[in-house]
Amino acid sequence: MAMMPKRVKHRKSQRGRIKGEATRGNRVVFGDFGLQATQGGWISAATIEAGRIAAQQYLRSEGRLYVRIFPHKPITSIPLETRMGKGKGEPEYWAASIRAGAVLFEVAGISEEAARLCFTRLAHKMPVKVRFVRRRTM
Repeated sequence: MAMMPKRVKHRKSQRGRIKGEATRGNRVVFGDFGLQATQGGWISAATIEAGRIAAQQYLRSEGRLYVRIFPHKPITSIPLETRMGKGKGEPEYWAASIRAGAVLFEVAGISEEAARLCFTRLAHKMPVKVRFVRRRTM
């Protein structure tokens, strides 16, 4: 089942623009390795779920997967062959608005080679360019 908020203040939202780089959520915090977006965009709830399933199938029972993004934004659309006017369309799906530098997924408890293979499978499903990052030790 795709993720969506339990309740929202406003049913429809404006599109907005995605500019700049992520200042929060841009470091690996929970796991040892992460998948970081190198460009901004929208990632639908269905895509997040598909990535989660792909990673979970690879990991099986070993390791732990952390999903660091959540789809808060309702994306609306009007039906095809509808004339102009008649207002804004109904919410079709939910999406996460991603800035460049945001960490999307993290894994813990597996080796680096296994994490790279896991994230390679996951990266094919993502609509934005991503890269493999490791936790910084200070």
